Amino acid sequence: MEITLNKKTNTEGVIKIKLTEGDYQPHVEEKVKDYSRKANIKGFRQGKVPSGVIKKMFGKSILVDEINHLLSHKLSDYIKDNNIKILGDPLPNQEKARQIDWDAQKDFEFEYEIGMVEDFSYEVSSKVKVNSYPIEVDQKTIDETLTDLKKRFGKVSYPETSEADDNLFGELSAKEGDFKKEHAFIAIEKVEKKEQKKFIGLKKDEEVEFEISKLFTEDADVAQLLGVSEEEAKAAKGKYTFKINTISRVEPAAVNSELFDRVFGKDVVTTEEDFINKVKETISENYKREAEHFLDHNIEDYFIQNTSINLPDDFLKSWLKSSSNGEVTEEVISKEFE
Repeated sequence: MEITLNKKTNTEGVIKIKLTEGDYQPHVEEKVKDYSRKANIKGFRQGKVPSGVIKKMFGKSILVDEINHLLSHKLSDYIKDNNIKILGDPLPNQEKARQIDWDAQKDFEFEYEIGMVEDFSYEVSSKVKVNSYPIEVDQKTIDETLTDLKKRFGKVSYPETSEADDNLFGELSAKEGDFKKEHAFIAIEKVEKKEQKKFIGLKKDEEVEFEISKLFTEDADVAQLLGVSEEEAKAAKGKYTFKINTISRVEPAAVNSELFDRVFGKDVVTTEEDFINKVKETISENYKREAEHFLDHNIEDYFIQNTSINLPDDFLKSWLKSSSNGEVTEEVISKEFE
């Protein structure tokens, strides 16, 4: 086997891999033997299929697989061992691959275009200024979080008649067309105010009809109800019928030791004041992580915008046009075999 790198420029090059029969044939023979042991072919006992039959039926496929496997590993090892800083994935010379005669050739040569990145430098000093955006926890956020926690850990009941804060479970179907969803869910509080009265005072097995485009303010709620994407939800129109199977109601949990333990663990907080402070602390930690994540992106953006890097333009154009994702040899070789 011979592997060479021909540098066209400092940022573009071609890796050539030459294979002789001795490089791949032992692997092919081993795979043929493996097929012989495992193949279940009519007319032969399992494990007793002659190698000649295997080669006739699967020989070319085995050859392609083994060469592909060998190329993939050797190309990767060569790039790694020689510390070649490549951009993207190597691109195979497809024209050359198409000229391979798998029935007659014993020696093979493959070529891969690569894009390389030159060494570059950047300045890290006190002169570099990047904005950070810490997030303050306001009272509104704390109140909303407390309301959510009390609901999440509240007591669930199943009343006979629906009220404004209840959740409805049932079957949804379109008046026109064959759309049907057996397990649909509607939170009445999320329904448009003008439409809410339709859903209040209902009982099990009763039906309510509505215009889907008028039901919710948020597209995300329409998407959840219909089980579609938000883009599809935006275009949703027409009348739908909802048949109620279950009504559920959540009684908010009392702010006491039971809630403290369920949210933060046994005896982590013991008073309402400590509970609220712990909630604020938790929100602050989450906000801090988000702010730090955003800062990391700002730092990356700054150095990308202010660092000069020589990139291989021709390779980039070829790479962007290519659908290859690194398994280059498998795509090209297998396509030729088929």
